[in-house]
Amino acid sequence: MPDSSNSVAKSELVYRELRSRIISGRYVAGYRLVLGQIAREMGVSPVPVREAIRRLEAEKLVTFTRNVGAEVASIDVGDYANAMETLAYLEGAATALAAPLLSKKQLADATDTNDHMRSLATQNFDPRLFTDLNQRFHKQLCIACPNDHMNELLDVEWDRVAIIRRNTFSFEPVRSQTSVSEHDHILELITTGAPAQDIEMAARKHKMRTLRAFVEDRPST
Repeated sequence: MPDSSNSVAKSELVYRELRSRIISGRYVAGYRLVLGQIAREMGVSPVPVREAIRRLEAEKLVTFTRNVGAEVASIDVGDYANAMETLAYLEGAATALAAPLLSKKQLADATDTNDHMRSLATQNFDPRLFTDLNQRFHKQLCIACPNDHMNELLDVEWDRVAIIRRNTFSFEPVRSQTSVSEHDHILELITTGAPAQDIEMAARKHKMRTLRAFVEDRPST
C-alpha cells in the first residue's frame, strides 16, 4: 500500500520549491512547467508535481492551457491594482490586530528596517533592495496578527505584488522618502498605543497612496 503521507510531503516540497522560483523571478511569466522535467530534476514521480502545479494554479500563479500545458501566469497592471487594494484592507486590519501583541524586539526590528529604507532613500538608492525592505517592514508589523486565515491571505497577496514589482517596476526615490515618513507615523501610532481604528486607517491609507502614486506615474496610453 502506498504511503500517502510521503506523497503529501513530496507534493508540499515540490510546491514550495516551484512557488519560490516563481516569486523570486527565476521562473518568469510564460515559463513552461514541464511535469516530467521537473519530476526528474527533483527526484520525484510526476504525481506530486501535478498536485503542486494545481495548487499554484488555484493561487493564480500558474495557468493551464489545453495543448500547451502549465505556464507561469502573466500578471498585468490591473492585477497589481487589485492586489494593492486588497492589501490595503488586509494589512490595515492585520497591523491593527498585531499592534498590541508586538514585542519590543519585533518593533525594534521594524524600526531598524525602516531606518535602512531611510538611508537608501536619501543616498545610494537601490530600488530593488528598497522594495524588498518595504515588504519586510510590513510583514514585521503584521507578524503578531492572531488571525491565521488573514495571514494566509496576506501571504498570497504579498507574493502576487512581489512578482509584479519584480517584473514591472520598483519604488522611485521621491515616493520612497514619503513612504518612509508614513512608516514613521504608523510606528508612532503603535508605540504610543493609539486606538486600533487609527492604526488600521493609517496602514490602509499608506497602501492606497502607494497605489495612487503608481497609477499617476504610469504613462498614458
